[in-house]
Parts: sequence; structure tokens; C-alpha cells
Amino acid sequence: MFAYYFKLGLRNLRRNPALTALMVLILAVGVAASVSTLAILHVMSGDPIPGKSERLFVPFVDNGQPEEGATYEEPEDMQLSYQDAMNLLRKHPAERATAMFGTGMPVEPPRKDIPAFQAYGLAPTRDFFAMFEVPFLHGQPWSAQDEARGANVVVLNRTVAEKLYGDANPVGQRLMMKGEPFTVVGVLGDWNPMPRYYKLIGSGPATGEEFMIPLATAVRKELTPYGSVNCSQTRDPGYASLLASECTWVQAWFETRSGADRAELQSFLDNYASEQRKLGRLKRNAPNRLFDVMEWMEERKVVGNDTRLSAWLAFGFLVLCLVNTVGLLLAKFSARAPEVGIRRALGASRREIFQQFLIETGVIGLAGGLLGLLLAFGALALIGMQSRSMAAMARMDWEMLGLTFVISICAALVAGLLPTWRACQVTPAMQLKSQ
Repeated sequence: MFAYYFKLGLRNLRRNPALTALMVLILAVGVAASVSTLAILHVMSGDPIPGKSERLFVPFVDNGQPEEGATYEEPEDMQLSYQDAMNLLRKHPAERATAMFGTGMPVEPPRKDIPAFQAYGLAPTRDFFAMFEVPFLHGQPWSAQDEARGANVVVLNRTVAEKLYGDANPVGQRLMMKGEPFTVVGVLGDWNPMPRYYKLIGSGPATGEEFMIPLATAVRKELTPYGSVNCSQTRDPGYASLLASECTWVQAWFETRSGADRAELQSFLDNYASEQRKLGRLKRNAPNRLFDVMEWMEERKVVGNDTRLSAWLAFGFLVLCLVNTVGLLLAKFSARAPEVGIRRALGASRREIFQQFLIETGVIGLAGGLLGLLLAFGALALIGMQSRSMAAMARMDWEMLGLTFVISICAALVAGLLPTWRACQVTPAMQLKSQ
């Protein structure tokens, strides 16, 4: 009977086409508004690196200056000083570890038709690429020897590489950066995770890191940290003083063999903090923290209250659309009361009438889902036009595609419950007398 009622539902779409089109449009607009905001929320709050998110940890030790009578449950800044970052990298028990900071350098293109430009990138250690599963289009990360001596080597992202060298493989080429030649050792593939979970403090280019150089090279060249530099003490402006100071401007990550190794890593962090306190540092005696990827995103409020509020408002709009749909369905089904009366007189049960009209409502929901999906794609395209970072988040995956139809059909069925129930209450004798 389902197939028969489904065919009847498709056929009845042509009855009163203006009313049917209005219902489909109202439902589609509500679905598009809710699904487009939900798609962005889904991308921003989803696991950015499945399979490893429970093994990647951000360490934190609070090295701020103590204040009389103050407690320090919440950290003032979630970065590390350079000396803490280097100490943790030298002694850690994890499988991999990296430290990084954002920076920038002027680039002098080898092509004369391209003027010099400022590029923004990242200065991590070599483990960064394996930890975050960074794909390479050409070449590979710099070697351990290059990292140890702070060599002038660079990894370019795909956009910058194509801008400078076209489709050619630039590995081995020399590129002038900040007046010195750098050897290109690799070109990144399509890698620009949004949100940028590996570096949530400090901004970066919307197209992703334009270049990466060894942390040791950036320090040797005294490159300025781009992003957040938090200094609670007055310090000498010299770069050597910055490295030796308590200023926090470096971010670090650990990768353990499994999530079960977290306790060992936490114990290492606590022991390190105890050793430093004996040396007169870390005087706040604040809790030492570890955050895995999802905890880190929650701590940094990647999904803010305004994003959640937008999703709730969109679903509120969908409810308003459903209220309008209920009224239109009542009008549509009321006009078919004579048909229901005749069917009841011929032996159809209320249950069969209920099934027929509810399936017809589901057909309207399916049509609304198709149109709503098109409108949702249009809405996401408009949102993506605002900026490249928004374009990376304003996308729809297969999960959201399926959810679109589920929301649409369920919304239509909910809206159709009252009109369908009213249609089942038709008394055959009274309808036949009125005819």
C-alpha cells in the first residue's frame, strides 16, 4: 500500500498547484536556513583529525607572575615561553613533539613579472608534518640535520609554489626570502584545515600557511613572532632577551602512542613544573594542563555562543515555517473532505486515511527537501564569498546531505499530523448528506 499511496501523493501534488508550490517553498526556505547554519556548526565542531585527536595534546605550564591573594585555576595565556617549550621538547616521553610560532618574511620571486610580497607562515619543528598528517605534493620535510643546524630551507604551500614557479616542481630551487637564499625542499598538497586547530592562537592567511621553515632557522634569523606575544614583565626589546624571558609566544604539541599514555605525559609535565619551581620559576603553582584536540577546541571556544545562537535561531525559523505549513495543509485537506467521506463510506478505515494523507505529506516534505538542498547550497556559496576562511567552512558533506532530507521529511510529517488527524475525523454520513 505504501507504493500506491506514494503514487497518489505524487499525483496529488498537481492538485491546486499554487497551494502545493507555496507549501514546498515555505518548507524549503526553513530547511535551507537550518541546514546551512547546521553545516557550518558541523564543520567547526567536528573532529578535524579523526583517529589521532585523542593522541595529540597541547601542554601548558603557567609561568605568570603571582599576585597576592589570587588563585590561578584558569590560565592567563595558553602559550609557552621559549625556554619552557625547548625544555619540554628535549625531555618529553611522547612519540613525537613539536613547537611552533607564526611569522612572516618578504619574498623576492624569481620571476621578474611578480613583485616582491610579504608571506606569512609557520616555524615548527620537523615532527609537525607527521603529527598532523600534512600531505606533500612535491618533496618532503626538511631533514633532521637541516633542523639541527638551522639551515635555510623552506616548504611552500601549493598556492605560493604555483604563483612563483607555475606547474614546475620547485624542489631544489633557490628562493630569496628576507634577503637570503632559501632552498625549497617541499611543496604542500591540499592542506588547509578549518578550523586551524593546530594553531588556534594567532591568525594566519586564509589560504593556509604560505611557507614553513625550521623553528631553529626562524630563531637564528631573529624572525618576529606574528600573533600573540604575552609579557607580564618589562623586558629588554632585544631578541636574545625574548628567548630568555618569561614571555609566552610559542605553542607546543605532543603525540602519544595511544590515548592511554596521557597519564604518563601528565606526570612528566608535573615533574617538569616541580623542577622549575625549585629553580625559582613557575611561582603561581597553577595546575599543569593537557588538552587533546577536541578539548583544545572547546577551551579556545572554536564554536562560539554566537554560532550556536545562529543555529537555534535558524531552527526557530524552521518552526515558524512549519506553523505556516500546518495552516496550508489544513486548507488543502479540508477541501478534500468529500473525497474522504466517499472513501469511508466505501469501507476505508480511519487508519488507511491517516496513512494516505501522511504519506502525501511526506511527498511534500521530499519535494521541500530537494528545493531546500538547492537553496542551502546557494546560501553556503553566499557565505563562502565573504572570505576564504568562511569558504573553507561553508561546505556540506554527505552526512549533511542525508540530514537535509531527514529534517525536511520529518518536519513535513510533524506539520501534517494535525491536518491528517482532522481529515480522519470526517463523518461519512454528514459528508454524503451535504453532497
